[in-house]
Amino acid sequence: MPPPPETPLTPARILEATEDVLRRYGPAKATVVDVARALGVSHGSVYRHFRSKTALREAVTERWLDQEHDSLSRIARAKGPAADRLEDWLLTLFAAKRRKAGVDPELFATYLALATENSEIAARHVETMVGQLTTIVESGIASGEFTMRDARVTGRALWDATAQFHDPVYAPRWSDPDMDPAFAAVCELLLDGLRAR
Repeated sequence: MPPPPETPLTPARILEATEDVLRRYGPAKATVVDVARALGVSHGSVYRHFRSKTALREAVTERWLDQEHDSLSRIARAKGPAADRLEDWLLTLFAAKRRKAGVDPELFATYLALATENSEIAARHVETMVGQLTTIVESGIASGEFTMRDARVTGRALWDATAQFHDPVYAPRWSDPDMDPAFAAVCELLLDGLRAR
């Protein structure tokens, strides 16, 4: 019986293997050779997809940060009251961050180190998130639901005001029993401040 066909080496497979290597060795010790070994290929094969160790680490970081973009973007673009979508968006983001930190704390810590190392990627991620908040605020202004004048400034203010629920520096507190009531109180305050009177 012939051996089964080999699975092709793709960027997605390399990124998955890189996550496993990072989980095992941490960002300081993980190498492209370790990734190649985990895949059973030469490190040159990995370099055909990612030109350098830095490019590979940037791609892994971007993939991790982008995981919630699609679901959050759908919420931002959905129909319905802007206040409901804003609350749903913030809750979905908080739940995703909590899940990442709680399910695999070692990998979460690794990604924090990578995000710090790749500040441009982290900045693009924040801009995407603020852009989605801006979309929600714009629709609320257009419908007369919100009274703010500058949707972009308001989107950024919402991001900043909710930092304790998505900024990884606060991750150690996300499992505290008082975080859910705190989240609800902040959302209520923000929504009340946005609503037209």
